[in-house]
Amino acid sequence: MFDLTGRVAIVTGGNGGIGLGMARGLARAGARVVVAARDEAKSKDAVKELEAFGPGARAVTTDVTDEASVRRLIRATLDTFDRLDILVNNAGWNAGVPFRDLDGLTVDIWDRIQDVNLRGPFFLARAAARHLRSHGAGRIVNVASVAGLRPAGSSIAYAVAKAGLIHLTRCLAVALAPEVTVNCVAPGLMEGTRMAKRLPAEVVESTRRLAVLQRSTAIDDVAAQVVAFCRADSVTGQVLNIDAGVHFH
Repeated sequence: MFDLTGRVAIVTGGNGGIGLGMARGLARAGARVVVAARDEAKSKDAVKELEAFGPGARAVTTDVTDEASVRRLIRATLDTFDRLDILVNNAGWNAGVPFRDLDGLTVDIWDRIQDVNLRGPFFLARAAARHLRSHGAGRIVNVASVAGLRPAGSSIAYAVAKAGLIHLTRCLAVALAPEVTVNCVAPGLMEGTRMAKRLPAEVVESTRRLAVLQRSTAIDDVAAQVVAFCRADSVTGQVLNIDAGVHFH
């Protein structure tokens, strides 16, 4: 099992909700965490919480859709901790547009969803690749969605972007082997998060009703699986669905 003590992890969108949950899990496991997000004040608050675990943390204001911002993030991480071992691509954006409302899915909404949820993770993986490879045991974990596995979710654009992220995971697992493992979690509805608040009410209700466990996905469960992927030595190109049993239907 891969020891995370002293390793350095970037978590995009790591200043709240599921992102902060994953950052906490990595910090508890001994990793030093860089919180990369757009809200500087919120990121600094997250860092204060993570520093309580001891390993060290830093906030870097980042726009994952901008290549220059991504390069600054990588440079700031190396300047602070002198290495990079783990990249968690969690930053995401959605907008509630019913599948039947094709006209409501505007070009601007489509492009922003693809930029944040799919293009951003590729930019980050590409920028981080050399550094993740340098120690022979890098880790990338992408955060997709059950919407990437079935035609559901907040919009067609979101479902397509997350499906693309799942296949990007598999492609990067080939491209970066053997030095870097690349895996993916595909959570279901996580109530209380910013993403969930943008969902149409009927989507939230139907998702909760479809879950065989009759509950939504727990953030701590997703965070634990991200840490497990980071610790694993012989797992790559895998996608783990965590949705309280919605995918059984």
